[in-house]
Amino acid sequence: MKRLVLASNNAGKLRELRDALAPLGIEPVAQGELGIAEAEEPYITFVENALAKARHAAAASGLPALADDSGLCVAALGGAPGVRSARFAGEPRSDARNNTRLLDVLHGVTDRRAYYHAVLVLVRHADDPQPLITEGSWHGEIAVEPRGDGGFGYDPIFWLPDHACTSAQLELATKQALSHRGQALRALLAQLPQRS
Repeated sequence: MKRLVLASNNAGKLRELRDALAPLGIEPVAQGELGIAEAEEPYITFVENALAKARHAAAASGLPALADDSGLCVAALGGAPGVRSARFAGEPRSDARNNTRLLDVLHGVTDRRAYYHAVLVLVRHADDPQPLITEGSWHGEIAVEPRGDGGFGYDPIFWLPDHACTSAQLELATKQALSHRGQALRALLAQLPQRS
């Protein structure tokens, strides 16, 4: 596998995935660069949405495809925003509006526990009967106000008690070592040589 399509248009995710795949000699191409529109994400689970995105990109490109579906799950909200994390504040998507809405919803709530969850799906072709599926979770809390300007998504309000900062305040290498997507990527890369 020398070339694959990344089934995402999220610049932050693309950067993380490209950085991880480059040392393996795999050329990742964003679906947008190939004129492939985003897939529908109608499902209520991360794994179903990631699989749908991977199959869509593979069918449209004729290449193997790697898709990510991830989001923030908040204990006090029963796991929401979950798979709707990118659109929590509605359309058009906006990290800043999503963060503001979440902080508003949690105003006065003492249980601030939350975790990021990521699922990665790799298909060798659109009809791959055995997709490679890995996942990772990263636990923390929701801060009371945004801090830091690194990362993307909910990073400015995702508080890490063990590090006494938000994920937006971490160095990129540290974030990748700890994060949900980093965990899922390492698991995928460990299995990739058997699937190529």
